[in-house]
Amino acid sequence: MTQDELKQAVAKAALDYILPHLESDMILGIGTGSTANFFIDALAEVKTRFDGAVASSEASAERLKKHGIPVYDLNSVSELRFYIDGADESDARLNLIKGGGAALTREKIVAAVSREFVCIADESKLVDVLGNFPLPVEVIPMARSHVARELVKLGGDPAYREDVVTDNGNVILDVWNMSITNPVEMETKINQITGVVTNGLFASRPADVLLLGTAEGVKTLKA
Repeated sequence: MTQDELKQAVAKAALDYILPHLESDMILGIGTGSTANFFIDALAEVKTRFDGAVASSEASAERLKKHGIPVYDLNSVSELRFYIDGADESDARLNLIKGGGAALTREKIVAAVSREFVCIADESKLVDVLGNFPLPVEVIPMARSHVARELVKLGGDPAYREDVVTDNGNVILDVWNMSITNPVEMETKINQITGVVTNGLFASRPADVLLLGTAEGVKTLKA
C-alpha cells in the first residue's frame, strides 16, 4: 500500500471508531495535515449525524466548510467528545511529536479540551524514541534568537523554518538531533523558555488511542 492509501485506511478506521458515539448535538475537534484531510473527507459522508466541528487551523476550517460542516469557535464550546488528528511521530506510550504543518499550538489547545484524542497515522510514524522528526517550537518572532540559544543548551540543533508564519502570527524553530527519552520533562523545559508559545511534544496530554495504518491493516494501540 502507498502512504496515501495507509492514510485513507486510518481515516476510515477513525470514522468507524467514532461513528457509534455520534450524537446530533455533538461537536468534534479536527486536526491539521494530510491524514486529517482524509478524515475530513470521510467525515463529510456522515455530516448529518453530528452538529459541527472545531478546527485546529484555518486550512482545516476551510476544508470542513467546503464539505458543508459547520465550524465553531472553541470559545463557544465547553468540551469536545473526540479530537481526531495525525502525528509526525509517536512512541509506544502515545507521546507524540506534532507541528509539521505549523499548527501545533491550536492543535494542543483543541486536544486539551477534548475528552478523547484519537491519533491517526501510518506505520512509519511509530518510533522507539521520539526525535528523528525535528521538534517544532512556536516562538514569538522577537524572541527567535534567544529561544534558539536556549534550545542549543538543551542539546538540540534549532533551525528557523523560513517563510512560515503560523495562524497565530508567530514563527517556527525546528529542533534537530534530539533523542527525547523523557517527553514530559522535555515538553515542560522547552515551554518554560521565555518567548516560546508551545512546542510540538504532546506528552503531558498524549493521545488516548492510536490507529496505525500498516500493510496488514489498521492496528489499534492504547497507552
